[in-house]
Amino acid sequence: MIKRAATGMFLLFSLAVTSALWAQGNPQECLTAYNSSVDYFPDKVTVEQAAGFTVEYGPSYKFVEVAQPWVGAEPVTYLLVQCGAPVPEGVTADAVIEVPVASAVSMSTTYLPHFVELGLLDSLVGVDEFDFIYSPDVRARIDAGELTETGGGSFVDVEQMLELEPDVVFTYGIGSPDYDAHPALLAAGIPTVLNGDYMEMTPLGRAEWVKFTSLFFNAEAAATALFSDVEAAYGELAEQAAAADDRPTVLVNAMYGDTWYVSGGNSYQAHLIADAGGDYLWADDESAGGLPLSFEAVLERGADADVWINPNFWFSRADGLAEDERYSAFAAFEEGAVYNNVARVTEMGGNDILETGVLHPEGVLADLISIFHPEALPDHALTYYLALE
Repeated sequence: MIKRAATGMFLLFSLAVTSALWAQGNPQECLTAYNSSVDYFPDKVTVEQAAGFTVEYGPSYKFVEVAQPWVGAEPVTYLLVQCGAPVPEGVTADAVIEVPVASAVSMSTTYLPHFVELGLLDSLVGVDEFDFIYSPDVRARIDAGELTETGGGSFVDVEQMLELEPDVVFTYGIGSPDYDAHPALLAAGIPTVLNGDYMEMTPLGRAEWVKFTSLFFNAEAAATALFSDVEAAYGELAEQAAAADDRPTVLVNAMYGDTWYVSGGNSYQAHLIADAGGDYLWADDESAGGLPLSFEAVLERGADADVWINPNFWFSRADGLAEDERYSAFAAFEEGAVYNNVARVTEMGGNDILETGVLHPEGVLADLISIFHPEALPDHALTYYLALE
């Protein structure tokens, strides 16, 4: 009888703990008492648009896989264990990290809006370079002396990173020892996570990596709500664009040295143009990367394009002519139909299109729809784009 009473009390206690956790969401502190029968992550993310990462939940851990951090790379895995819980037996990964992490370094501007909009900015202790950051919130922390500049790529300051002692460093790789930071960081024993968001070729797929960041902070509920809003807004705008009667032809980019790199037909930029109701001139190409072309090859296909977007770092068409007078041969240039995503930049070159523009592709999409189909969004004021005079 005493045994039954004790068992009953234990069950009631377990149910009470479980109910409390479900009510409070994922824990933000280390566990003071571990209970193997409790699901410590009632708030879970599901990955719907991104192709580059997956997550499987256990009661007190998350198994995360980044499928391809860069072209040709093998998958990398991370076992995220709730602080205060034991590392599960029989589960192996490339790295084990206790969550929620309390301090982090971001080595890409595309991750910074995650910290801002998930309410995690206080946990950001370092960034790779100050100059290329646009975010007013992050710049305020720089000005207040609350962030450390760690250096990036193969020039990362490992000693400084060791002094900083971040719980995790979010970085990326391209598979080149001349540019990658993670080999040196891992060799020094610094917890380093490879983010593969730039490998996503769809705007919503790239934006959904906010859920990846949230996994390390037990912030899944906030990330799910945020992305749900982004996805809904993007879908509504794409439907509006699809209803347009015409699709203007679209030329992209400009010469870089002796080569004009245009985006492949399966690229991030090509998907944005298509969703905005544009007829991309290289949509028939199946590649996701850049196509190296000559000026003459681009002129042959794009001379009569209706709209020209993203020509280098121009703020006016005069900037274009200063680079190459031959640009005047394009109809879009002569007719003033040239637009560039430089409306939100700092003096040092930080560009918000690479920050909130990644997390909020619906904002970029609205700009492009307004450019391609001004009648569809008559009251829209451009956010990321400028019409080049």
